[in-house]
Amino acid sequence: MTKFIRTLGIVALTVYLSCHFNKNALGTDTFDLQANDGRQWYRGNMHTHSHWSDGDDYLDNIALWYRDNGYQFLVFTDHNVLSNTERWIDVESSKGGVAAFEKFKSQFPKQAQERTNAEGKQEARLNTFQEVASRLDIPGKYLLVQGEEISDKFEDAPIHLNASNIQELIPPMRGGSVAETIQNNIRAVLSQREKTGEPMVVHVNHPNFGYGLTAEDMMLIRGEQFFEVYNGHPGVNDQGDSLHASCDRIWDILLTGRLGEFQLPVLYGLATDDSHDHHNFGETKSNPGRGWVMVLAKDLSIESLIEALESGQFYASSGVTLRRIAVTPQEFSVEVEPVEGEEYTIEFIGTRKGYNWSSEPVVNENGEEVRTTHRYSDAIGETLSTVRGPQASYKFQGDELYVRARVTSSAKSANSSIQDGPKQAWCQPVVLKAR
Repeated sequence: MTKFIRTLGIVALTVYLSCHFNKNALGTDTFDLQANDGRQWYRGNMHTHSHWSDGDDYLDNIALWYRDNGYQFLVFTDHNVLSNTERWIDVESSKGGVAAFEKFKSQFPKQAQERTNAEGKQEARLNTFQEVASRLDIPGKYLLVQGEEISDKFEDAPIHLNASNIQELIPPMRGGSVAETIQNNIRAVLSQREKTGEPMVVHVNHPNFGYGLTAEDMMLIRGEQFFEVYNGHPGVNDQGDSLHASCDRIWDILLTGRLGEFQLPVLYGLATDDSHDHHNFGETKSNPGRGWVMVLAKDLSIESLIEALESGQFYASSGVTLRRIAVTPQEFSVEVEPVEGEEYTIEFIGTRKGYNWSSEPVVNENGEEVRTTHRYSDAIGETLSTVRGPQASYKFQGDELYVRARVTSSAKSANSSIQDGPKQAWCQPVVLKAR
């Protein structure tokens, strides 16, 4: 990492008190995120797969499940494809098989189309995104959004990014390194946004999937504001292991480096399902209902949702609901919407100025260097305060680079992808200026 820093050069940081979103949206040093003054919380999942790529269900069934289970918006993000062409699938050999199609026919008898091909096999037509959205969208109550999981790689490293509200298919853009591949795909989404004039966002998916992305790979990316701090797929290694940092740890390294070393914008954390398995539920399945964002917006339109996301007016959750998030120049406050029988632990996490930015590569039991996020000082992303209860406040000391909050419930998620996975919520980081 020392070589990495020397190569790129050290950039002096001008620290400011004002969240990135606060500066853009409110123009003041305080903010108060709660449902009032015409704003309300909208629950959404931004990572969803269907029969259009490697999911096991039809768009129609999936959209209905999320609508019936308390979501207000859903982004379909199949791999390297938009669901806007004519496509038929072999029912028997498809994921979900005959059972999925029978369920589809029972829920949407008028929309389920089938035929027998030349080989005598039953085929089903996949309805397009527009067809499904035109029937299932409910103005002001439920919104479907077209997206794509741009699924790229560099050598053996999988590199996936989600584009929400994309208008045209973007193929994997490739690159000469992991970092360059990430950047090229981000640039392609931003270019389309500028070309079309449509609001859209791009986010980096599951850094620990295949342990493909490191904090160092993501450190200097431009034009990106989001990554998945939580992903509900059982194979994405959110928790890391003895050799690999968790996504929570990666977030703190990224925030410290981007804010404290390179004067780059804050990076926000998302929670998503990455749902593929919509019929059989269990720890080893990639099920819906595990991770979502709660966005505080003035209305349920793609324009308002993206404006709120880019302004940081949201939190990520795997089961905990927040009532209020507030910041003044003196303190950072969090209030949970409590559930009877649950207890809550609220942690305020951050990095203080004067931290040690040096790092060491990780080596395995054979002494061989592992391509993974380096080891950094415990002062990076330290727990500044821990409060037990549904409400907590942290008084700024004036030497914090940033502070973020994480809430953990005593209750376990009903269907976690990890054993005894807790219900949690992640607030977005507050960036401080010198006093």
